[in-house]
Amino acid sequence: MTLAKYNPKRLVIFSRDEMKQWEMAKKFQGDRRVRFFIGDVRDKERLYRALDGIDYVVHAAATKIVPTAEYNPFECVKTNINGAMNLIDACIDKGVKGVVALSTDKASSPINLYGATKLASDKMFVASNSYSGEHGSRFSVVRYGNVMGSRGSVIPFFMSIKDQGVLPITDERMTRFMITLEEGVELVWHAFDDMIGGEIYVKKIPSMKMTDLAKAMAPEADLKIIGMRPGEKLHEQMISSEDAHYTYEYPNYYKILPSINKWDSSKERIKDGKKVAEGFTYDSETNTEWLSTEDLKNWIATHREKIGNI
Repeated sequence: MTLAKYNPKRLVIFSRDEMKQWEMAKKFQGDRRVRFFIGDVRDKERLYRALDGIDYVVHAAATKIVPTAEYNPFECVKTNINGAMNLIDACIDKGVKGVVALSTDKASSPINLYGATKLASDKMFVASNSYSGEHGSRFSVVRYGNVMGSRGSVIPFFMSIKDQGVLPITDERMTRFMITLEEGVELVWHAFDDMIGGEIYVKKIPSMKMTDLAKAMAPEADLKIIGMRPGEKLHEQMISSEDAHYTYEYPNYYKILPSINKWDSSKERIKDGKKVAEGFTYDSETNTEWLSTEDLKNWIATHREKIGNI
């Protein structure tokens, strides 16, 4: 999508997964714009090499499976916090113009380690605009919920087991935010276009009950309640009531402004936004927009081939 929209001179994929890079390199074979670096955000020296001549960075590296983080906390911290610090330092030192970091609904009022590390990461990216100075690198954050059909998400998992006749549900009351991959990419693009530095962009997206999601995918299957996993929430939140004081609403998204340096009253950051009501929250249980089972069925029918390859 980015190659088609912006036609960059060079687009560098930086990750430690050589197999995914190998598969991706075959897909983009012959496209001289796409380059690949094996590396890890934990390795600052490798980041410095990979960022040479780079103008814009999308930071998506994370240890993000909630139970895995609960049982391997040191590893989660090394990637999600130490890795973020390394990237921030490297971007400032290499003169990167703009950085957009991907966050998660779990970073708002976190109860699990993954959410806590992403909240810490968000805070660092926001504050880094002070480190880089007025004319230095700019940093902002985008926050959204479950990416529909992404690797490791519930839709491909349910598709792989639906013929067994039983789908596991952790709690019948559970709700989640749902967003398509394309919508997530477009929010990142918007952040690059709009950011002054320090903003957290929250996309307006629908919620869905996990029981409805299961029924849409396998109407005849039985639902087996298995109980919540370690660190799992019943409902997800993207904006807390404490953040409401610094949050502004726009037609398709919300923007949480930094509380430091009086940036929350910065007119160039607020632009045409309308401040939300005191005590406002944005969570998957009380959301006014919902994804119907019919909507999900239509989406799956359109994307079935892609989901099957995840």
